[in-house]
Amino acid sequence: MTKATKSHLALMLLPLAVTALRLNVTAIGARDGRSTLECWQLETPFSQSTQPGTAGTAALLLSEATNITYTAIPSNFDGGFHNAPFYQWVVFIAGLAHITLPEDNSTAVDIAGGEFGLIFAADIAAVSEHGHRTQYPGITETIALQIPTKDGKIPNRDVIHAGPCRVGEVAGLREIAGQGG
Repeated sequence: MTKATKSHLALMLLPLAVTALRLNVTAIGARDGRSTLECWQLETPFSQSTQPGTAGTAALLLSEATNITYTAIPSNFDGGFHNAPFYQWVVFIAGLAHITLPEDNSTAVDIAGGEFGLIFAADIAAVSEHGHRTQYPGITETIALQIPTKDGKIPNRDVIHAGPCRVGEVAGLREIAGQGG
């Protein structure tokens, strides 16, 4: 079987795989006035893209956005304890973020920029008294996109478990991405 035939066959099977796949994402949530780290599974499954240039691939509309802020954070920067300013997606596209909670010294997460650099921040001041702490311990700057959701909406989701998502819970995206070629 040629590589082209394999690619064509994979794209024909993609709709079946896509409709079964839901995105798992680490979230900074809140419960009883305290920030939490949770692994969420979004209720909306991936669909097949119809956009020119990506038609036939897996796609997921995360939410409508009010704006997108590109942030360049120097290495070894300490953001201190803070609340999320809005319900927002944060995409770390380069660098490293280390997130901790003030009331829980045993729970932390390192988010590396790149394919697994997506989180949702939902610990706004109205639901979390102290927020979370974000430090950037990398040797280079960290680049992040901050994307508040339109109308302050939190995506529909199931909480898979307390604590951040583990690598195996998000790595399935590689399988879908690999089906095109």
